[in-house]
Amino acid sequence: MSRLALSDADKQARDWFVETTRGLGCEVTVDAMGNIFAVRPGRRNGAATFAGSHLDTQPAGGRYDGILGVLAGIEMLRVLKDQGVETEFPVGVVNWTNEEGARFPISMTSSGVWAGEITLDRAHSLQEVGEGTATMKSELERIGYLGSTPASYRSMPMAAHFELHIEQGPILEAEQQKVGIVKGVQAYRWFTVDVFGREAHTGTTPLANRADAMLLAARLIAHSHRVATVHSALASTGILTLSPGSTNTIPGHVRFALDIRSPSDATVNAVEADLKQDFAALAVGKDIGGLSNYFSTRGLPLRVEWRTDSDSPATIFHPDCIAAVRASAEAVVGSSELIRDMTSGAGHDSVYASRRCPTSMIFVPSRNGVSHNPEEYTSPEDCAVGAAVLLQSVLRYDRLRARRE
Repeated sequence: MSRLALSDADKQARDWFVETTRGLGCEVTVDAMGNIFAVRPGRRNGAATFAGSHLDTQPAGGRYDGILGVLAGIEMLRVLKDQGVETEFPVGVVNWTNEEGARFPISMTSSGVWAGEITLDRAHSLQEVGEGTATMKSELERIGYLGSTPASYRSMPMAAHFELHIEQGPILEAEQQKVGIVKGVQAYRWFTVDVFGREAHTGTTPLANRADAMLLAARLIAHSHRVATVHSALASTGILTLSPGSTNTIPGHVRFALDIRSPSDATVNAVEADLKQDFAALAVGKDIGGLSNYFSTRGLPLRVEWRTDSDSPATIFHPDCIAAVRASAEAVVGSSELIRDMTSGAGHDSVYASRRCPTSMIFVPSRNGVSHNPEEYTSPEDCAVGAAVLLQSVLRYDRLRARRE
């Protein structure tokens, strides 16, 4: 499915979220980033304990990434209403805007603004990828979700944040386990890399006289994989554009995205430092590991520039929330052998939520470990297990608050 942030399809999903949660007795607040908070009152006043995730998708994503967490949160509200359960403090569900970063290229944008880690001006001015000119602010206005409440943890505080999510990897399925207790999220950093060469005719320019931006970009991308391997890290490129885009013209400019990830902040720093040094050397014609000299002709020097787009340090979740998830998972599945501690390889809104309130996550299996793909799938039975763990985690944390406060 395709439901890019702030698209018409996203508006439809948002309208459904608002209508459904209001029908379940919630007060709904929309902030200046379009984050939607649905809060069900408790016996006492205070900040709500939230279940949260996102409804936006990748351009050709699956039906579970983020969506499962929001739907399970709404199911939590429905169970509480149907069973007449009165929590001690308010509980709620939040739909975060532009978690994917697929249309507006900073992931977890709006939870980052809420946490005070990304400025409102920077987020509002983000322009959509591709040839369009829309910004986050213009699209929030267009679909009617530019809220009047400030996008801030001060205006909409949370007592805690629990997020149910598909694993997006193969471990739970391979180990025949049901629930992942997520203790933290690995670090990642996104870059835009620009390669500047010189446009020239492909038929009249000898190889030795070329400054081929595409050829160098290919070497840089291949080298990023090699350096990541040395550091036991990850490096990926998911966006690449070149100009002028003519069959018989050597590209003079290439821009590509670079995503570096590791459980360790120090490793991400080391990969970045090595790549910046090596990219500069490769640009002026130095050979590294045979990339420039292996059955190829040395051309003219080129130039490489970097821009950091997003930086998310490694995250450790709160022990109280982890304990609530662990106890709930054991109660739901009936065996500690069916659960495991995990570190998330992907970024989630819980990363920014954890900066301002106790947070943890719950993983359920992904078939074949596939995500960001139309084949993404989690069985109804596993979805139900995850939803039950989410419900119990929120209730356990509510009782913990009641004892402490």
